[in-house]
Amino acid sequence: MSHVIALVDDDRNILTSVSIALQAEGFTTRVYSDCAAALKAFADNPPDLGVFYIKMPQMDGMELLRRVREMGGEIGAMPVIFLTSKDDEIDEALGLAMGADDYITKPFSQRLLIARVRAILRRQDLAAGSANTSQSEPEVPLLERGRLTMDPARHKVRWSGEEVVLTVTEFMILEALAQRPGVVKTRNQLLDIAYQDDVYVDDRTIDSHIKRIRRKFRSVNSQFDAIETLYGVGYRFGEE
Repeated sequence: MSHVIALVDDDRNILTSVSIALQAEGFTTRVYSDCAAALKAFADNPPDLGVFYIKMPQMDGMELLRRVREMGGEIGAMPVIFLTSKDDEIDEALGLAMGADDYITKPFSQRLLIARVRAILRRQDLAAGSANTSQSEPEVPLLERGRLTMDPARHKVRWSGEEVVLTVTEFMILEALAQRPGVVKTRNQLLDIAYQDDVYVDDRTIDSHIKRIRRKFRSVNSQFDAIETLYGVGYRFGEE
């Protein structure tokens, strides 16, 4: 079964051209010209990934993402790529801080968008585990570091027993840090892990993801400080 991609943009020409390009690559697409209609459709039948344009009248893409994340569960964890009309660092930082997985600036190449979609869905599939995995294949073990428990097979994270919902990209970054506590990972190393086949992402993206991960953990424990910043170097998971 092909992955379902939801496209939300008030420019119908972009909706049509991007939808055709994605369908040619084997994806199923659903298109929406306003965010309210998209949100209602997501509640009834969630897609595998959303591509949202930020600047739209009435409800914009930022608000749509906020409401999607508030829904929780399968819908709340849906990967999202933002489209923005200008190369605006504020848009990028705010979008990633709200839980977007990536962003692309208009005008953009369809090849680039398709590459980003494939990369994120590949990470999502790896994190969730293949539904077709043989029953005889051993299950990926839990990763336990002090109060942190990560279940890669089920894409589940807990801190002191409390569930923390991470996006696919956030999960991979945290897993890379937690696998070797005390060892510093540079931004470029984390980019290579989270964006293995995508050369278009700069290291500011990692900073935004780290801020989002910290915020999520602090929502269940205000004293969370397990991810340490080494300024000018990178990040590490603190040894407990």
